[in-house]
Amino acid sequence: MPRNQVHLAAHFPGVNNTTVWSDPASGSHIDFESFAHFARTAERAKFDFLFLAEGLRLREHRGEIYDLDVMGRPDTFTVLHALAAVTERLGLAGTINSTFTEPYDVARQFASLDHLSGGRAAWNVVTSWDAFTGENFRRGGFLPKEQRYSRAKEQLAATAAIWDSRLGPDDRSTFSYTSGQFDIRGRFALPRSPQGRPVILQAGDSEEGREFAAAAADAIFSRHAEPGAGRAFLADVKGRLARYGRGWDDLKIMPAATFVLADTDAEAAERAETIRHQQVSPQTAIVFAEQLWNTDLSDRDPDGPLPEFDPVEGELVSKGRASVRQYRDPKAVADEWRALAAEKNLSLRETVIEVAGRHTFVGSPQTVAAAIDDAVQTDAADGYVLVPHVTPGGLDEFADRVVPLLQERGSFRTEYTGRTLREHLGLPEVATTTDPTEAATAAPGA
Repeated sequence: MPRNQVHLAAHFPGVNNTTVWSDPASGSHIDFESFAHFARTAERAKFDFLFLAEGLRLREHRGEIYDLDVMGRPDTFTVLHALAAVTERLGLAGTINSTFTEPYDVARQFASLDHLSGGRAAWNVVTSWDAFTGENFRRGGFLPKEQRYSRAKEQLAATAAIWDSRLGPDDRSTFSYTSGQFDIRGRFALPRSPQGRPVILQAGDSEEGREFAAAAADAIFSRHAEPGAGRAFLADVKGRLARYGRGWDDLKIMPAATFVLADTDAEAAERAETIRHQQVSPQTAIVFAEQLWNTDLSDRDPDGPLPEFDPVEGELVSKGRASVRQYRDPKAVADEWRALAAEKNLSLRETVIEVAGRHTFVGSPQTVAAAIDDAVQTDAADGYVLVPHVTPGGLDEFADRVVPLLQERGSFRTEYTGRTLREHLGLPEVATTTDPTEAATAAPGA
């Protein structure tokens, strides 16, 4: 019986606490060579694609710039176009916000990237959840939750209409799209790109997000890396595909995952513990707690207990951080943290380390390769988006020590067999004028 093939992507990190900035090997997030090194490593390891996240406004905490993660970096499209010139097969995925952009601009930018890269472009479609980020844009751009996915669905449908207007041999083909958010018509300035459309990525985990992904996405960047949760998520989302006329393999589920390697499992566990403490410094631990308790905790000892009082209601002290959205019931989350701390006798910092750690795979190369392969063979995931704790060189040891073992197992390619990202992922060709986003626009939660 053929083995399921593992799909791997490389996430250039930074907009979170994953990156260990104090490590001497941690490089610039401005210099192009950092991105080039990372991309070349991913390509020599035969990864499917490289993934860039994007922040549209510097985050703030208690009224000041939050300086514990990336303080801005070059524009996503600029970086991806430059990387297209130093790679040949690696897919190039960028996060572009659907709340603040217009369909024609996005269609032209991704069609340009797809042409210049020879068919390797991917769009991670995201929405914005806060008015704080919207203040950077002329019209504000903030939309209530119930309208965010409506706009994303309509924008994806509008861009598809633009791309598909160049399907036929008639260079004078026109596009037209009207919805609650858009009323556009005209002629596209570029010929049809190698993939027809870029590969569509999506990261939403809400009910609306899952339905949107089932209707219109090609891959999901999920947070369900633990095998049990991963199987449940994969079964739920892929179970929705049939209602949109899609097959089981038409959507790839790829959770974000971190890794820590060493010669033995025991050494890897010890190294992982060190890295977790580097990732969550005392200062970072206090900030994480302030995000949940929504108040100034700067006078607290990070090696002391968690606050005994409940989270404070009112204006958020932390602005622009997506993680804050996870605290929909702050009191319940605080109670969970306190219960965990009591059970394991943890300090404030130790509790944050426990709940914020993202080391999915820890062990020797043999252990990590086996865990990844087992997850893919048992439908816990189709692959993983790997997030190293150091850039640009943090992916090197995975490429050198784990990938060859996956190849020996027959679960990962030894060479690229296609030229486009759609081919790497085993996705069907876009070859008709049928609009797959029509179902998305009508999906529940619109």
